[in-house]
Amino acid sequence: CPMSSDQPKAVVLLSGGLDSTTVLAIARTEGFTPYALSFRYGQRHAVELESARRVATALSAAQHVVVDIDLRTFGGSALTADIDVPKGRAPDAMAEGIPVTYVPARNTVFLSFALAWAEVVGAADIFLGVNALDYSGYPDCRPEFINSFQQTADLATRAGSLGSSLRVHAPLVHLSKSSIIALGVRLGVDYRLTHSCYDPLTRDGVVLACGHCDSCILRRE
Repeated sequence: CPMSSDQPKAVVLLSGGLDSTTVLAIARTEGFTPYALSFRYGQRHAVELESARRVATALSAAQHVVVDIDLRTFGGSALTADIDVPKGRAPDAMAEGIPVTYVPARNTVFLSFALAWAEVVGAADIFLGVNALDYSGYPDCRPEFINSFQQTADLATRAGSLGSSLRVHAPLVHLSKSSIIALGVRLGVDYRLTHSCYDPLTRDGVVLACGHCDSCILRRE
């Protein structure tokens, strides 16, 4: 649907994967003008940023900003350090404990940047694609975390100090991966534009999903 100047603005965290792409489509469907925010944070699967660019264009984001933060400075994750990405794990094994692909405090960092940009562009809403059902080992994907950040947003912003709440939306938090994809299909999302693999391969100049990391397995199933 075409966007008009009187639509409310929303900052949408966009990785280029299934969940964040679906959330961008949800924000547009709910009548927001989306401002897409991605991060080049030293992730081994930085190819996802090309997917984010394609998605932002296809879903008519008003602006797409890629912020550089090098979380390799700290490491501590298979996505930002020389730690092997787990391969071939069964879904029940994925749900046990906190996986090594967890990037310490990543969503806290990302949401803080989203909060700053929202204040600058005059957005009262932030959308992100966290999900607590499938692959629920990440502590910063829980509803409790989102609720706590909502309180932080109210306390930390000019808008909050003036009594105007900045809302944090996590519309996928209680959905299964299959339900998320079904919702996206209804909204017209072209998932061929997206990228999910944590450890992609390059063959003859073409980037391919490995097919065996946790993210690939969940996407396939």
